[in-house]
Amino acid sequence: MSEPKRLHPVAAVSHSLRTLKEAILPIIIFFVFGGNRDSKWDFIELYLAPVVLITIFALGVLSWMRFTYRIEEGELRLESGVFIRKKRYIRFERIQSIDVSEGILQRLFGLVQLKVETAGSSGADQADAVLSAITKQEADEIMLVLSEEKKRRLMDLNDIDEADGESEREIPHRVFQMPFKELFLMAATSGGVGVVFSGAMAFFSQFEEMIPYKRIFKGLGQFVQTGILFIILAVIAGLLIAYIIATAGIVMKYAFFTVKKTEDELIISRGLMERRQLTIPLKKIQGIRITENIIRQPLGFASVIVEYAGGSVMDKENSQVMLFPLIKKGRVALLLKEFVPEFETGEGMAELPQRAFLRYLFRQWIIVLPVVAGCLLFLRPWGYAAILLLPLSAGWAYLCYRSGGWSITGDQLLLRYRFLSQETLFVKKRRIQVLESNNSWFQGRKQLATISATIKSGLGPRAGRVVDLELQDAEDIKQWFSLKR
Repeated sequence: MSEPKRLHPVAAVSHSLRTLKEAILPIIIFFVFGGNRDSKWDFIELYLAPVVLITIFALGVLSWMRFTYRIEEGELRLESGVFIRKKRYIRFERIQSIDVSEGILQRLFGLVQLKVETAGSSGADQADAVLSAITKQEADEIMLVLSEEKKRRLMDLNDIDEADGESEREIPHRVFQMPFKELFLMAATSGGVGVVFSGAMAFFSQFEEMIPYKRIFKGLGQFVQTGILFIILAVIAGLLIAYIIATAGIVMKYAFFTVKKTEDELIISRGLMERRQLTIPLKKIQGIRITENIIRQPLGFASVIVEYAGGSVMDKENSQVMLFPLIKKGRVALLLKEFVPEFETGEGMAELPQRAFLRYLFRQWIIVLPVVAGCLLFLRPWGYAAILLLPLSAGWAYLCYRSGGWSITGDQLLLRYRFLSQETLFVKKRRIQVLESNNSWFQGRKQLATISATIKSGLGPRAGRVVDLELQDAEDIKQWFSLKR
């Protein structure tokens, strides 16, 4: 594939729509507030509208015409730029992952978007190669060429007969498919209502000047006196609608979730409206994280996430990849052994000493006690209900204390901790960027310490941290890490 090729013409439309989406808010503000009906420039926005749309579409067409790609001499080569010509050459060995997705526009024409993540990715359209509209056949050809070229180079380096591994790489060894029952349970216990509310608030904040909030709240204040029951029902209805929207969104996002394992890669595909496929080399996996939120943990379910050196700050989904969105905890060890055998769940775990619990309780009550005192002083008699925060915070402190733990199995470190959800991080010694152990004066009095391990991630450094473990345990972990890696 050495001849330069263009994207499908739909890419011009896609580029124009993306540009229009980025400019839509300034355009709305200009059309709503920019007109001056008392001057000779009356309704100028009506004349500018078609000019803006034609310009955006013309730039989209020019961008499509000036964009070419080809594979040559072990590199993916892209040339783009309307006014300034840009050339980008990506060597195969720098490729971290390949993400194939099908948006609504692509699916209408039987196309896909192919995105190549590199070690230097910093954004979705900066250091990556993004082919926004190509046929599925072209995407398969590109992935096949990349795969064969990488395999050929590996064989050359290891002096292995090429025939020994021919076509073996393409045969999936393991396949995991998420049942609909677990998909629905995952969506129902995800806690996505907050995301829906924050999104709605962000949307309405853009129109703050256009919405008469003072008039609304004045009328609302008068209505509150006579419509308490109606308001309660409206709030419940709003929460229920937000819950349904959040649940439906997650079901569509993770529908048909499938993981395929080949000899040296994981291929993850998902999505109902937008189909996405991500290819992750096993050698790029930095760690495995098991997450159990406060709802799923009592039900015996967990989520398994892959931390790998790919993705970017602008593309958070591809930096923390769901390997198993929701599975029974009893299946975690078996599935990890099948799909990422490098990581072991281990048999036992060192727990935190009993004397550490008082420190967990202290950290909770130092926040809660002033709140309770303020409620008792200024919000009587209803403020007495705040006393319930004391046993609740004590219970939460005990949960955080019981979640803490660590273990070492060969060259693997396991750290378990809780902030809101209980998280268990598995990381190999060679993947740890920084191992830090520290103890404050208060910890030193009780012979306790804090240990943290930092690994590389597409979002930047990611750390696992256990607070108030035995001081001697922290020293043992440091000694294990300092040995020859």
